[in-house]
Amino acid sequence: MDQQLKQLMKELGEAINESLSDSEQIAEVVSRIKEGGYDIFLVLEATIGVSKQGDKSSDKTALVTTFSTNPEFKVSDQDLKFLKSLRIKIEEEKEK
Repeated sequence: MDQQLKQLMKELGEAINESLSDSEQIAEVVSRIKEGGYDIFLVLEATIGVSKQGDKSSDKTALVTTFSTNPEFKVSDQDLKFLKSLRIKIEEEKEK
């Protein structure tokens, strides 16, 4: 896959990610889940198939998987309790 297509695929992934992040409907449902006493995290993966126009062979299709460019790592109280039960200690990042 050429560099220009890779860059466009990256931009598409970022645009999808940003549109989901800005979705009021998603934010509202997440808020209701949190109000119900649950911790929530959302991970979405997009697999995009592309092929050169005019190519008849489907085996030349390139699949590109996009992920968030800056994933956020969060550890809930339940996560900490579970890790502690396994005798795993994590150090919290110190604020600067």
